[in-house]
Amino acid sequence: MRFIGNIEAKVDAKGRAFLPAAFRKVLQESGEESLVLRKDIFEPCLVLYPESAWNRQLDMLRQKLNRWDGKKQAMFRQFVIDAELITLDSNGRMLIPKRHLKLAEIEQDVRFIGMDDTIEIWSTKNTEQPFINPEDFKQWLEEVMEDGQGHLQ
Repeated sequence: MRFIGNIEAKVDAKGRAFLPAAFRKVLQESGEESLVLRKDIFEPCLVLYPESAWNRQLDMLRQKLNRWDGKKQAMFRQFVIDAELITLDSNGRMLIPKRHLKLAEIEQDVRFIGMDDTIEIWSTKNTEQPFINPEDFKQWLEEVMEDGQGHLQ
């Protein structure tokens, strides 16, 4: 399951938004019915996980965070505390809780960005500038894609 796209939409006064049709199609083709929403760890946006992707993320995190270590249990708790189960209505709309809208600085205009197996929801005001300076992006991508011997893979 791969989400690709950069789609603008609106959130209504009640916090409802239509999940873009292209993303709904991917979910339907994958047999996914439930989504999990949480605030991104690094950026002022929300992340929608199909339930299977969320479960993989939790399993991976749980393997690294021993529940009998207080610090690691607190980290796990912090990760899951703001997670919210989201269902789409028959029209493809979802209700985004007000606290999540506030965390992501979302008022009305949003941008849905396909991010491989998740979907990010951004306030359009936070996407007006590039996420990375184009020159830095080029340089960083070259560094990541080098094979260790100065050759691009």
